[in-house]
Amino acid sequence: MSVATEKPGEETRSILAPTGNRVRVFEEQRGKEEMRKKSGEKPKKVASKSPAEAAATAFARCNISADSSSDSSSSSSSSSRGSNVKSGKSMGSRRIKNSNGVVKAAKVVPAGVEALTLSPAVPLIVKRCDWITPNSEQLYTSFHDEEWGVPVHDDIKLFELLVFSQALAELSWPVILSKRSIFRKFFNDFDPTSVANIDDERLLSMRVHGSTLLSEPKLRAIVDNAKQLQKIQQEFGSFNNYCWRFVNHKPIKSGFRYARQVPAKTPKSELISKDLIQRGFRCVGPTVVYSFMQVAGLVNDHLVTCFRYNECSHCPAKDPRPQLDKREEAPPRDAVEEKCTSDNSCPESKPST
Repeated sequence: MSVATEKPGEETRSILAPTGNRVRVFEEQRGKEEMRKKSGEKPKKVASKSPAEAAATAFARCNISADSSSDSSSSSSSSSRGSNVKSGKSMGSRRIKNSNGVVKAAKVVPAGVEALTLSPAVPLIVKRCDWITPNSEQLYTSFHDEEWGVPVHDDIKLFELLVFSQALAELSWPVILSKRSIFRKFFNDFDPTSVANIDDERLLSMRVHGSTLLSEPKLRAIVDNAKQLQKIQQEFGSFNNYCWRFVNHKPIKSGFRYARQVPAKTPKSELISKDLIQRGFRCVGPTVVYSFMQVAGLVNDHLVTCFRYNECSHCPAKDPRPQLDKREEAPPRDAVEEKCTSDNSCPESKPST
């Protein structure tokens, strides 16, 4: 192993590990400059950069130094902020270099400000009754969401739903709903008085695309039922009062969880059917009556998993009591006649103008 010895008169040279001897490098550069001066050669000029390139380079160097100084502070806070929070380093300026070599700076987020990444909104899935599927027609789905099972207290609307329940023996709900405007046109918006006055000639002329809307027995039954409904209105004040008295003026909540549990008829529908038949109604069997009870809201047969179950259960209840109970009791006919004969205040005795 040789030992390096220092010669007298030589300068000491410090060895800087693997990077080499810096003193030697400086001496070599100094020697080259002296040789250029003696030979008269001009030193090579370094190509100057354009102002834009110089500014971009200076901007990049500043950002690099700023990023390196914020590494220690950002690394400690980024672990506690979660996956959706960016650290101070990641929110610093980002440089994007395009194909032309131009450096562009991205948006800079100030230190200490947290940027949260918002996930896209996921649409909520509405749970309906099992017989409403993604392949169901939109008209049928809207009917389920807006009308089916909602308590009805209007006589004209109740008569319309009774007719539709009778038509279910020949047509399906989607077909009936698609022809709803035709039904209303043929039956004068289901006004019982107008329907009761439909004659046979007009009844048999109700055709759609060359065929009758319903079979002839069904059409005749609708006209006859309108006549019997008028008698019920005279006896109970309204068809609404007649129907709702069977359920004690309050919808029945079935509370079924599965579609297979929903019956086709119930003892209550058999009772109503029997009473209607005794009053002269036709084509109102227990199955037809139960369909009418379902659609008119006398019974809430929405499945408990359906979003409409609670909505129909909490519908604002209208006072279904007979209107005669709210009004003052009418005086007997004899008393009216005596009053008319005693004074001239009776409207009937006044001459028409």
